[in-house]
Amino acid sequence: MRGVLKPLAAALAVAVLPGMAQAEPFSQLVIFGDSLSDSGQFPDIGSPLFSGFPTGGLRFTNRTGPTYLPNNTEYIGKVSTQLLAERLGLQALPSTPILPSLITGNPDGTNYAVGGYRTDQILASIVAEDGSVVDPGLPGIAPRVRDGYLIDYPSVDGDTLFYLNGGGNDIFQGRNVDAASAALVAADLTAGVAALQAAGARYVIVSDLPDVGATPAGIGSGASAFWTARTRDFNTALDAQLAALGGNIIRTNFNGLLTEVRADLATYGFDPAVAQTVFCFDGSGGTCLEHPVYGQTGTAPDPDRLMFNDGVHPTTAVQRISADYLYALVAAPWEITLLPEMGLSSLRAHLRQLDNHLAASRGHWQPVGRWSVAVDGGYGQPNYDGDEGGVEGDGRSLTLGVTASHRLDEHWLAGVRLSAGDNRLELGEADSRYDMRSLLASGFARYEQNRVFADFSASAGHLDYDDLQRSFALGIAQRTEKGDTDGWVWGLGAKAGLNLFQPGEALKAGPFVGVSYQRVEVHGYDERGNRSTALSYDEQERRSLQLSAGVFVDYAMSPRTRLLGEIARISEREDDPDELRLGLTSVPGNRFTLPGYVPPEGQTRFGVGLVHTLDDGLSLRAHYDYLGQDDRQQSLALSLAWQM
Repeated sequence: MRGVLKPLAAALAVAVLPGMAQAEPFSQLVIFGDSLSDSGQFPDIGSPLFSGFPTGGLRFTNRTGPTYLPNNTEYIGKVSTQLLAERLGLQALPSTPILPSLITGNPDGTNYAVGGYRTDQILASIVAEDGSVVDPGLPGIAPRVRDGYLIDYPSVDGDTLFYLNGGGNDIFQGRNVDAASAALVAADLTAGVAALQAAGARYVIVSDLPDVGATPAGIGSGASAFWTARTRDFNTALDAQLAALGGNIIRTNFNGLLTEVRADLATYGFDPAVAQTVFCFDGSGGTCLEHPVYGQTGTAPDPDRLMFNDGVHPTTAVQRISADYLYALVAAPWEITLLPEMGLSSLRAHLRQLDNHLAASRGHWQPVGRWSVAVDGGYGQPNYDGDEGGVEGDGRSLTLGVTASHRLDEHWLAGVRLSAGDNRLELGEADSRYDMRSLLASGFARYEQNRVFADFSASAGHLDYDDLQRSFALGIAQRTEKGDTDGWVWGLGAKAGLNLFQPGEALKAGPFVGVSYQRVEVHGYDERGNRSTALSYDEQERRSLQLSAGVFVDYAMSPRTRLLGEIARISEREDDPDELRLGLTSVPGNRFTLPGYVPPEGQTRFGVGLVHTLDDGLSLRAHYDYLGQDDRQQSLALSLAWQM
């Protein structure tokens, strides 16, 4: 069926829909932190071209060599914040690079993270004059100094996504030696968050500190237990301070994530036979034992088989896992806020079938006091293109319905429609799957006199989301978090039209207008388990107020066969972007809000139908409907109606 509908949808989209500019949910990504996020502030002295014109910035992860190419090639793998920016369609260029743009070809960017920074220096890079300092400590290369971010941008764009990490260097440099000093160190990051919030920041991710004791440097130095305790004290203090600060702060659980990776090394591509917290890829700095096989001078160099590049910094394989983790957190609302849209889509398909039934019955009502019954089945295909900063995906819906109407008098018809639906969406790069079953009921009435008609309806229904599977990448692996919930939908609608031709003529056509109000409630739920990626969602409420105007056509091709058509423009008055409140189940007490689905402001609806009378009072009907602009939905339906 999809093979039939997709080409037809594409042709209609080209014919009737204007092009739309793509928009992202976040306007930019701004980063503050240390070497785990540094995207190249320092020159790469390890580059083979350093003696000439060094072009690649230093990043604190493994090299991607040994083959090096000229012309602005970067020689070191990307860190997680760069990879996250790419997934979001944004940039994470270094803010204060030593190498000038004349050499790198890049302007100063939005990544203020600098390798070696303590949390007090991170705070200065946010709030202080001359607060961003990059000092390579090399003869003949002067430090570069730039004002902190809020000095240059005292009022921030509310659609900016901020990311902060830090705390490791405070342990290494002796600023965090006990619980009291850990609290002071955490206070620096908290002060940075507070300053950003005061300037208008709405979306701030604050990373927990991964366990620096569970590193080759920690194990090799004998300081593992001490560093682990300092990590725990720092994270505990940071959690408490951010909770007291309040606001929309997105906390992470990298500690839990890396623990899960170490417990299942093979799934993520790492060699389970290697003591990953002991060996590293590059042992030249003396902070770790280089692995004799996978190390850079080993018999089969392969950094993707190891978690650590050096004593404390991860390989690019771990950076990819970290970036995917962050992206899955940010992208989850884009998928979950489509659950109410599934309910709306089901109700609208239900009402569209009712509208098709009333259009097919126009001028062909049963006698006064008699009943008419129609049984219908349909297939629908929704498609989301992600142009407004969401996720791409499509789905399918199967419906079975029955409509019964009673002729009250010469001008009034009233009845009820019942339908059951089975709906599925597949979204995102990893094909998340969301299933919903619906049971819907509508009461309706139609008025006809001469060339005027009017329809009225009231609807309600139950939504059962019985198989919700959010899937996403974690490096080379894929993970799925599962849950289930339920919800309700109800709506009111009215439509009025005028036939411009005389009653009894073969052709009936004219304008119509309509209004509908619908509301969906989806109950909150938790994804099962307590893994670092499992999320908990608050209740969602989606309201829709739509105005429509269009033209209908009803043409009698023969005494037994009629062609129906309709085209309308629909305007959505409740088109504010959805937001979802959620949190990690493994981070108690932390709830935050992130942007979700953006409803389209306006859409075009096109429908065509065929009604063929088989015998007195018995008719076979077929309809095709297309609704689309930013997102699209199309459906085919067959029905059999008879008068009783």
